Amino acid sequence: MKNTGTGIQSSVPEPNATATNATATNATSTNVTVPNVTVIDFSDPTEVGESFDLIHQDVVQLESNPLRVRRVVVRLGTFVVLYHSSNLAVRTRTRLPVEYVAYTAFGKSSYGTVNGMLVGHDRILACMPGVEIEVVVAAGYESVAVLLPPGDIPNHLRRRQLEDVLMHQKSIELLQSNPESAGGLYRWGRRLADIAMRQPELFDVPQTRAAAQVELLENILAVLQSVVEVESMPHDVTLQGHSRIVQLVEDFVLAHAAERLYVSDLCEAAGVSERTLQYAFKEMMGMTPLTFLTRLRLHRVRQSLRTACPGETTVTAEAIRWGFWNFGDFARAYRECFGELPSATLSQKS
Repeated sequence: MKNTGTGIQSSVPEPNATATNATATNATSTNVTVPNVTVIDFSDPTEVGESFDLIHQDVVQLESNPLRVRRVVVRLGTFVVLYHSSNLAVRTRTRLPVEYVAYTAFGKSSYGTVNGMLVGHDRILACMPGVEIEVVVAAGYESVAVLLPPGDIPNHLRRRQLEDVLMHQKSIELLQSNPESAGGLYRWGRRLADIAMRQPELFDVPQTRAAAQVELLENILAVLQSVVEVESMPHDVTLQGHSRIVQLVEDFVLAHAAERLYVSDLCEAAGVSERTLQYAFKEMMGMTPLTFLTRLRLHRVRQSLRTACPGETTVTAEAIRWGFWNFGDFARAYRECFGELPSATLSQKS
């Protein structure tokens, strides 16, 4: 994991400035000040959820290739802008804190689902405080998420006498917007992230953060005013049903970590036939239920090994804890997934 973030005062850049590198650093244990800009590049999926204190995130890598995830966090006073990209297909389960609502716009080439709902560059994901979502995305995914206090948008709409615009009150919803408005929010957020990576010190200037807040709010309101009602098609309903099946099975497996589980156990947990179970996992995750659940458990082993204190555990103990009994097969699967043996992961803590 490579971490860069924060900075010092400077002048405001040109509107079309583009960044390739950042020079700021994270706050250390002796400096508890939260940086206004944080840029982190990940190669380990089990580290992704540890870098951002505002959301809880669990990530499973769905392809056995070197992972490259970038996260850029820009704090604009009470607003937070989060740019995210991944070079591989991943599954994330993300929980939003109760202090924020979130609006997410997607890159033009981004493909995936949120709780089974298809994302797209003409859609905006709206999440209310405290919700948890499961996101499954293909390689090349990019998004810009905006976190802001729950009362801010209704307050501005009320003052503009536009209360009828905010008619969507579901806890999780993909809003259909015109591509220009939705794309405009994504492009604005991406440009902000680029500037922040190149000149993080700009965002230590209160006037810069205040001006960016105003622009961001106008972009969000433009999106909300362009939202249209979309009727769900039969395939949409099927996808959402398959997503619920997958989540039920994931929860069941994690609650029975060390047990030998059969496909019949998974079917019973989800209340579906084997055929439906197989089809749901193939469509949502691109693999069979047992293949995905083996990968899920491998990620849990790696997380345990990576965060263990020296002498606290062993590879054998963690393998057994997460249901692996054939240690030769386990070591091969672990190396195929993460590019190193489990003993190498643990030895890094010694």
